[in-house]
This record gives sequence, C-alpha cells and structure tokens, in this order.
Amino acid sequence: MRRVILTVLVVCAMVSVFAGSAAAQRQRRARERRLPVSEYVDKMKGGWIGQMAGVGWGEPTEFKWNGVIIPEDRVPKWRPELINMFHQDDLYVEMTFLRTLELYGYDVSIRQAGIDFANSGYMLWHANKAGRDNLRNGIAPPDSGHPAFNRCADDIDYQIEADFSGLIAPGLPNLAIQLGEKFGRLMNYGDGLYGGQFVGGMYCEAFFETDMLTVVEAGLRCVPEGSQFAECMRDVIRWYHENPDDWQKTWHLINEKYQKNPAYRRFSCDKGDFNIDAKINAAFIVMGLLYGKGDMDQTIIISMRCGQDSDCNPSNAGGVLGTALGYSALDGKFKSALNQKGKFSHTPYDWPTLVSVCEKLARDGVVREGGRIEKDGDGQEVFVIPVRRPRTTALEQCWEPGPIANSRFTEEEMAKITMGATDISAALKKVAPGWVVSQCGPDMGPGLRDEHAGRKNVLMTHPLNRTVPCVLSKTAAVPAGKKTKLSFWAGHHPGGDWDLIVKANGDELFKGAIGEKTAKNNWTFVEVDLSKYAGKEVKIELFNKATEWAWEAGYWDAIQIVSQ
Repeated sequence: MRRVILTVLVVCAMVSVFAGSAAAQRQRRARERRLPVSEYVDKMKGGWIGQMAGVGWGEPTEFKWNGVIIPEDRVPKWRPELINMFHQDDLYVEMTFLRTLELYGYDVSIRQAGIDFANSGYMLWHANKAGRDNLRNGIAPPDSGHPAFNRCADDIDYQIEADFSGLIAPGLPNLAIQLGEKFGRLMNYGDGLYGGQFVGGMYCEAFFETDMLTVVEAGLRCVPEGSQFAECMRDVIRWYHENPDDWQKTWHLINEKYQKNPAYRRFSCDKGDFNIDAKINAAFIVMGLLYGKGDMDQTIIISMRCGQDSDCNPSNAGGVLGTALGYSALDGKFKSALNQKGKFSHTPYDWPTLVSVCEKLARDGVVREGGRIEKDGDGQEVFVIPVRRPRTTALEQCWEPGPIANSRFTEEEMAKITMGATDISAALKKVAPGWVVSQCGPDMGPGLRDEHAGRKNVLMTHPLNRTVPCVLSKTAAVPAGKKTKLSFWAGHHPGGDWDLIVKANGDELFKGAIGEKTAKNNWTFVEVDLSKYAGKEVKIELFNKATEWAWEAGYWDAIQIVSQ
C-alpha cells in the first residue's frame, strides 16, 4: 500500500513539474514572439515592394481628386515597370534616415539626424521642405518641426516616410515610436508626428499578423489616446464595423468630419478642398487596409480612390499589407520588372543594398530592445522578440503647442551643412575669370546682375545660411620684387548689410561691414596689400558672411590682383 501511495505521489509530482514547465513555456511565449530571420527578410522585402507598388500606381492621381472619390474608370492601369519608384519622395526621404542609422547606429543624436537631412539633395515639399529649410538656417531639431517655426507641422510628411521605422523593428513598436521622436521631429509635431508613429506601429505588427483590423489597432496603440489623430482612427474603425461592405459610405463620414469641419483642420496649411493633413490621409490608408480584405490590388485601389494624397496613402497601405503577406506571396506583376540596380534618388541605396541594410538594423534593433537571435533545430536563425506595451509620446497638438526648445546649431555643426548651394560659376567667369565660388545660398536669386546701384554687369552672392558664408576664392602666384594688391568693389542691398572677410592662406587681412554706414551709394572700394606673400603662391578667399539674416546679398565688381 505504501508503495502504491509513494508511486502516486511521484507521478503527481512529475505531472506537477511537467504542468509547471508547460505553464512556464506558455508564459514565456506570451512574453516573446519568434520570427525566423529568413521570414523577416521575406516580409521586409514585401513591405518595400508594397510601398513602391502603391506610390507607382497612384502617382498619376496625386491631389487631382480632393474632397471627392476618384471615379472607378479613372483608376490607372497597373504596369509592371511602375514598381521602379526611385524618384519618389515617399521613398527617398526614408533612405536618408536609414543611412544615418547605418552610419551612426540607433544612438545617433537628433542633431546629427538633422544635419544629414539638411544635406539631402532631393526635392521636398510642405513639412519636409520647411523642416529642411529650418535646419539649413540653423534651427536645430526639435524646433525645426515645431509649429512656431514650421507652419506645415501637422502635414503628412513623416507619415509618408515612416515605413522604414517599422520595417526595421519587427514586433518592436517602442523602437518605431523612438525613431519617430528622432526623425519625425525634424519636420513634424503633434498629429503630424503621430501619423508616422501610427504607420510604424502597423508595420511592427504586420510581421506577425495578417488580419488588417488587428494591425490597424496595433498602430493605434502607438499614438496618444487624447489626440485628434487617435480620434480619427477610432472613427474609421467604428464606421468600418457599421458599414463593413460599403467603403464609400465610410468615406463620406470621414469627409464630412475631417474635411469639412474646421475643428479638425485647425492647423491645416490649406483650408480648401486640398487637404494634406496627416489625419484624413491616414484615414484613407486605413480604408484601403480594412476594405481591401487582404487583396493587394483592392487595398491600393481603395486607398487611392479616397483621393487627396492618393499615391502616398496607397503606398503606406500597400507596404503594410506587403509586409503581412511577404515578398514570396506577392503577385509576380509587382516584382517582374524590378530594376535591382536602380538607385533611390540622391542616396547610395539600390535594392540589394536596401535589403541588406534593413536586415542589419533589424538584428541590432532586436538585441537592443532586449530580444535575442537563436538557432532552431535546423540551424536556422530566429529572432526572439520581447512583447511589450507601446509607450506613446506625450500628448501635444499643433494649435496649442508646448514651448520651443531654443535649439540652434553651433558654428561647427553649421559648417557640416553644405547642401542647398547654388551654382553661379558661369556668372562668376564673366565678372572674375579664374575665381571659383562655393557655398552660395539660393536666397535672393544670386548670379549676374545687369546693373546694381550704378555699376553694370556685377555679381551677386548670398550666404548659404546664417553661419556659413559664401566664398569666392582664387589661388595666385604673387611675384617677387613687386608690390601686389587685391582690389574690388563690394556692394550691398539697400535694405541690408553683410560682413566682408578677406583671407590669404588662412590669414585674415580684412574684416568689415558692407552696409549703408560704410558704403556710399551702396558700394565701397576695398584694397588689400598682398606684398608680404611676394614670391609665394597664395590662396585668396573673399567671404560674404551674414549678419542678421535680412537682405544679406553681397555684390561684387572689378575683382583684380595688380602687381607693380
């Protein structure tokens, strides 16, 4: 009898141990997700293809139907070559952000991110352009995206380029939120920022989920509940449940509240039919995802037909769905014509490089966020990803913004911002042959002037920004045994002044203001002795440096080096 009882006790103990072990495994699984690295790569590639397909298909319709549904017979036909969207701002901006992360890692400062964005050479619009202009003018992040300096801060911009933040953060919404705080604040604030964090959050979930409602709800958890942005997404979800088979009815409800009601356009850069606000365009992303029912064609088409930014919105929708489906599951018509050697505008990335960089960053991100990379029974690598609740950023709205950070770039930082210069070398050749120009800013339209304040055929320059001057330079041999002088006329705009600095081999030979107090009739004659460099080769530099950033143009005439 004792043996029987002992046996029963042993068996019960073993069952308890096994049950406890199984329970522990279930708890661990609830705290972790597993994603084979090969599956990650397939889904990440699907996300990029979905983006490229959406923006390529919708490009002919962009902002041509505002406040109206695009008629079905006006939807463009898909052509496989449309996948090669290397010239689209919906894609090339995020390549700049990836490059910053590739070079400096996840701990890169927001200031370095701003310098890299300021040095981008592609065309930009709205919040992106305003943010980059601020950066180039010395307004450092986060102020570059603050409503006090950026009237487009609620626009769609970070939303259209935030896909990267989720594609390198599988199952890691807090990493996507953090990336928004670093890159989204270069140009956006409030709902404009939340739109990007929402998009990033959807991508994070799409690596593990094919139900688009679940994916949308995951993105919603990444934005503050009290924001108008969150209210809009909740509305779309509710209206979808009320009208699951009638997307156009839901569209009209969205349009009535978020297009026509001024309470939801309090920081719109335009109050008419045109609406580039993040909220309504994010609603149209969600429309494609929910009503598209997992079909790539329908997801893109419905998001496109909602109008407004009807290439960027289907790009986000197509990218999220493409991530959920994976590259290998996508219709061949979206992959057959991909030019793998095509470079995204003004970036070093082609398709293979992009895929490689994203995988590397994902590996770093998983480990950084407390996960790990294991090998399964077949020796294949697996991401083990911790499950954590999203920690949203603080609630802020553009029409009631918090204080500015008073953030400005230092002179050393400004010296690193060199893009945005205008090439006026052809004009310079006509005025001063043999001289070269660098860092000439585009303001006031620099170049040759037929006349300025009585002098004809003169050159006009402008500083690149508040701290980086425009420079005219020439390397010349100063003859021995002679007296040599550099002379020229320097002029100013009637409404402004500027600082003139003359250097030879780095030595400052002259510094003075060129303005109404020093220049009679807007011109002053400058003469600098170069005799101490006799018998040597000397690099001469003339600096057009800003003072208070108002009418800082420099005018030049009769630049010459004379030896006697």
